[in-house]
This record gives sequence, C-alpha cells and structure tokens, in this order.
Amino acid sequence: MNLQSRPREDPEINLTSLIDVVLLLIIFFMVSTSFVRESEISIQLPSAEEAAETEAADATLDITITATGSYFVNGRALVNNRPDTLRRALEQELGEQRDKPVTISADAQTTHQSVVTAMDVLGALGVARIHVATVDDPGTD
Repeated sequence: MNLQSRPREDPEINLTSLIDVVLLLIIFFMVSTSFVRESEISIQLPSAEEAAETEAADATLDITITATGSYFVNGRALVNNRPDTLRRALEQELGEQRDKPVTISADAQTTHQSVVTAMDVLGALGVARIHVATVDDPGTD
C-alpha cells in the first residue's frame, strides 16, 4: 500500500457560471422594471403673448353649448341634442362655404362628449377651421 500523500492542488473557483448567473439576473431586472411613471407626468401648456387676429364677426359661425348639452347655432336653439340635428343646422348655416371659421363656445360645466360631438360633426362636414372659445382667468397674470 502506498500511503504517500498526493500533492495538494489549489482549489479553483469557476467564475464562468457565476458571471452567467449574474448577467441573467441583470437582464431579468432590466426587462421587468418599468421606467414609466404616468401618474407623475407634468406638462406646461403654451401661452400666447399676443392675441391672434380675429375674423370679422359676420364671417364666423358660432356654436354655443350649454351646461345641459343643448346646442345653439348662431344664437338659435336646436330642437334636440342629436348629432344629425346639429349637422342639418350647420349645413344650412354653412352652405357651400366649408372654409368658414367656426367658434365653439361651451359652458365650463358641459360634458366633454357634447364638445367632441360638435367637433365630430364639423369634421364630417369638412370644416377645418375650428376654434374653441376660452375666457382669461382674471386671477392669473
């Protein structure tokens, strides 16, 4: 029997497997992390230094929307709030002048759907010059 001790080999740490695992973890966390925080989006709306040139009062068409969603075309009340009624009234007022500017004045308490309906009807008629009337807040400068 040979009872001699063998020469001791220095232990090696195989880093290849460790590096593979670490890289896979990094890739996993990069893919699974969401960098978008939609609740913290802040925007700054543009402001105008000068008032835009206004069209002549008789050359524009006015659509007024009340808080209850009733439509008025150039001051005349419509029979109901349906889009086809609004479309017929606008066709009568516009005639063939599809380039005529239209101003939508909506009450602050009106539903968003009423304004979108008016814009949709105007778009279907081919009107491209749509203005939404706003009021300056006297408390802000």
